[in-house]
Amino acid sequence: MKKEKQYLRNHHSTEHQDFKLGVALSGGGARGLAHAGALKAIDDAGLKIDVISGVSAGSIVAVLYSAGLKPDTILEMFKAATFFDLAELSVGKGGLLRIEKFVDFIMHCLGKIKTFEQLKIPTYIGVTNFDDAQPEVFSEGELAPVIQASCSIPVAIVPVKIGDKTYVDGGVLRNLPAWTIREKCDKLIGISVSTVLKTKVAPTLIGMALRSYSLLAKSNQAPDLELCDIPLKIDDVSKHGVFNLRELEEVFNSAYENMKNAIIANNLTTTNL
Repeated sequence: MKKEKQYLRNHHSTEHQDFKLGVALSGGGARGLAHAGALKAIDDAGLKIDVISGVSAGSIVAVLYSAGLKPDTILEMFKAATFFDLAELSVGKGGLLRIEKFVDFIMHCLGKIKTFEQLKIPTYIGVTNFDDAQPEVFSEGELAPVIQASCSIPVAIVPVKIGDKTYVDGGVLRNLPAWTIREKCDKLIGISVSTVLKTKVAPTLIGMALRSYSLLAKSNQAPDLELCDIPLKIDDVSKHGVFNLRELEEVFNSAYENMKNAIIANNLTTTNL
């Protein structure tokens, strides 16, 4: 298996290499706003992202960025909000919370953009097909249900029906969607914000659900990190909670510095892509 992953990383099919630089963004709840800081570092380095993928919170940042919103703008969008301003209790419907208001907020920020096809950068969103027990990827059609599905942490958030299938958070099986675009780009940056700290968890249903999800997400992303030419784990955002939208500027700036250092360390420039 390890040799196979290394082969995919080093010998991905040239037949499907449509893009030079790709970026894959992990899930991680509110910590996913760190991805906006990382994207700002990539922009400031003069690098052009040709294709992008995301899971859960990473899918939100990916879509907003692909729609043309600047990373600083994405940060400002969330600084004045709290997660529970954008979520509603929904006990007994497959999850404790509904996030339709949150998805409506994202779609409002996107303006007239409603579909994948309207985005400025080709975008791939990873989800988990709960019925068939397998990861899937969406890259066309309506954005709203796919974003909602990719963010639907089991037990905590109500799952989503698309067609005749039930979908939940993409991080359940593949928290870093490098697999969705590996064969589509020459150089792939993978950014993970899903480090899990040692801590005692309150024995509440939502606390146990979020901790279980975080452990799943952390453990299943290793194979996808191996597929990346530049795998970046931003560990210093792990102290922030999954639903904590406070201190976002600290998260953003930390990711910016981590990504800037990774670009320098890997001598990543417009001339060597």
